[in-house]
Amino acid sequence: MGCLITTGINFTFAADLNSSMALPYFYEPQVTGAHKTFSLSQETAKHSIQVLRMQAGEKLQLTDGKGGLFTCIISHAGKKNAEVEIISANYQPAPPRKISLAVSLLKNASRFEWLLEKATELGVTEIIPLLCQRTERQHFRHERMSSIVVSAMLQSQQAWLPHLYEPLKFEAVVQQSVYLQKLVAHCEENGTKHALSQLRFTQNVQMLIGPEGDFSPAEIEMALKQQYAPVSLGNTRLRTETAAITAVALLVNL
Repeated sequence: MGCLITTGINFTFAADLNSSMALPYFYEPQVTGAHKTFSLSQETAKHSIQVLRMQAGEKLQLTDGKGGLFTCIISHAGKKNAEVEIISANYQPAPPRKISLAVSLLKNASRFEWLLEKATELGVTEIIPLLCQRTERQHFRHERMSSIVVSAMLQSQQAWLPHLYEPLKFEAVVQQSVYLQKLVAHCEENGTKHALSQLRFTQNVQMLIGPEGDFSPAEIEMALKQQYAPVSLGNTRLRTETAAITAVALLVNL
């Protein structure tokens, strides 16, 4: 347990934040422990004051998405702007192991949005939309997708926001990966695969999930040459989004 004093605010390491999670919870990337007071963004002010009808003197929580969790009291509750006084600042340590999910874009955008939401709730560290040879959808609305990730972080009351990349080509991801543990889930029957549920990891890990129709043989070969280990997610053939969530759920608990 450590304590950092910053401009009159006690910044403590909090392993269990459940006691304070009942307060309304908002994302403010600019808030820091150096602030005594903070002006809420227009979006947060509107939701807290106009939608939730909060008033001066009521408490709420802010997170910067980088582990910071700030308990605040509303000091000014205007219709167009609001200010809070920061009364405590806690720090939630980063997950001990980073989990990178690199998954193909889907033809059905709503299914990919569901994937983003659930992967965030489970605690993935980063999400890389892949452009593979068989990827059908190319358009990616980053602003909308980012808002879904933020909403999922708040819904699950986490203090770490996953990094959502712009779509990247498959080749660039596998050739430039810096992860020590690298996995690929594909449907080809040739070669030996390890059941992901039976593996154990102590290092950061990246998982590749392909599009409808699977990775192409050339992509699978490229991944194997780049030291990605082939894994199985079970005995049934899964949709892309189901495979991605299954993989993340297993990885966060291994």
